[in-house]
Amino acid sequence: MQALLRLLRRGFEPLEAVGYRLFGGESPFHHLGALTIYLFWIVLVSGIYVFAFYHTSVAGAYESVQRLTEEQWWLGGVMRSLHRYASDAAVLTLGLHIFRELSRDHHRGPRWFSWITGVPNLWMVYMLGITGYWMVWDELAQYIAVATAELLDWLPIFTDPMARNFLTEGSLGDRFFTLLAFLHLLGLPLILVGTVWLHIQRISRPRINPPRRLALGTLLALLALSFVQPASSHAPADLTRAPQVLSLDWFYLAIYPLYDLFGAAVVWGVLWGGTLLLCALPWLPPRRRESVAEVDPAWCNGCRRCFGDCPYGAIEMAPHPDKRGKEISVVDPALCVSCGICEGACPSATPFRSVRELVSGIELPQYPVQVLRERARAAARRLSGPVRIVVFGCRHAADPAQVTGPDTASVPLVCAGMLPPSLVEYLIRREGVDGVVISGCRAGDCEYRLGTRWVEERLAGTREPHLRRNVPRERIAVCWSGPDAAMLRACVDGLRARLAARSRADEAGGGARPPAAAAGGGHG
Repeated sequence: MQALLRLLRRGFEPLEAVGYRLFGGESPFHHLGALTIYLFWIVLVSGIYVFAFYHTSVAGAYESVQRLTEEQWWLGGVMRSLHRYASDAAVLTLGLHIFRELSRDHHRGPRWFSWITGVPNLWMVYMLGITGYWMVWDELAQYIAVATAELLDWLPIFTDPMARNFLTEGSLGDRFFTLLAFLHLLGLPLILVGTVWLHIQRISRPRINPPRRLALGTLLALLALSFVQPASSHAPADLTRAPQVLSLDWFYLAIYPLYDLFGAAVVWGVLWGGTLLLCALPWLPPRRRESVAEVDPAWCNGCRRCFGDCPYGAIEMAPHPDKRGKEISVVDPALCVSCGICEGACPSATPFRSVRELVSGIELPQYPVQVLRERARAAARRLSGPVRIVVFGCRHAADPAQVTGPDTASVPLVCAGMLPPSLVEYLIRREGVDGVVISGCRAGDCEYRLGTRWVEERLAGTREPHLRRNVPRERIAVCWSGPDAAMLRACVDGLRARLAARSRADEAGGGARPPAAAAGGGHG
């Protein structure tokens, strides 16, 4: 299973690299879930417009859609086409979102809930699409209606065969289209809204809106397609004869040729078997859990920074057992993904504290702040050369060990967000390091969702704990390289060149390189 996931990941990496080079942090691959939700907003708005002219009757359904498409092509026809193409695009982005999350192993461990609650969304999306095709009531809708009725009749849940409603023109009444309109416009969308809401419940600060430029570009592309290739109908439905030539929308209607070839039993076996497989994937095989973050009551003062920074809402606040009137952080093991972002958020993680053993208010037991400080200190002391650089690298991005040398040392991190900003200052002021590089996942695509964002805000001084203002920012570089080792190397070389040029300028101006001065104990 893991071999298949690695193969899937390798298939995505070239596409993601192209997307990142073209769009940077606004790559569509970084916002597939939000893009899918946005596309459904387009579907909703365009669908409301189309329905305003729709007649819920056997005779009026096809005629009203055709009149809107042909007589009001400049708006009604565009809206119909936009409705169709946005629906197809939503299936595409939803499918990519599923396979991408699967390839990144984001369906297991504490993330199983989001994966499982996403499965009903698939059913709702396809039911919406199929009922939408019914409402046009052309030959394609007739074919889908008859085949769907036969599929449902195969299940032992109906006393009367549904397919007999489509045997003759007189067997189908106007109430069918009223019911269809209710399902397509109200019933199924409400259920979909509920399942999407449930899907993001265990995610802190869910990203449900794509970046503005990506949203605008998507809308313009769909509009252009709507003008160039307007959506059209087949001939009107005629229950006295079977449709002969049909143009299928394979995004939504692929099961119907499968039904024609192999029958209802195979189709239901594929649908229910696929659903059960998706539900079982988080435990195939069971994931080995890493130790979750632990809280030390002696050092936790209830500042709520870890509570505010946790990407998955795994931290709650409770009354402190030892400090009257204070709160203490409490970690929910079922939600913690062991990213260490809380460790980087804790103010007690400052390495300037004069204690033999550095203990933080919250930290990962497998990678406590004491070990992080010692590794960073050892790395700094191994350096030699005119420009000495330490690289902190996220384990889900390019391996920082690939850029090490006599003048460059690396320190691994679970996530870039687990780095306390005070450790950067500590290396520059106490250990005499010339520069620090922080590398991680691509911008907007953090493995743990918010790590890269919190790093940028802490360094900019807009999020606590922040890097103090008297630390020279020109000696720090942030490189969201993802798996691109060449990009990380270029970032390190660029920082080294800038520091060397500044050193030469200082020497030419008669200045001296500032010594590694001792810094104060606190970190804002």
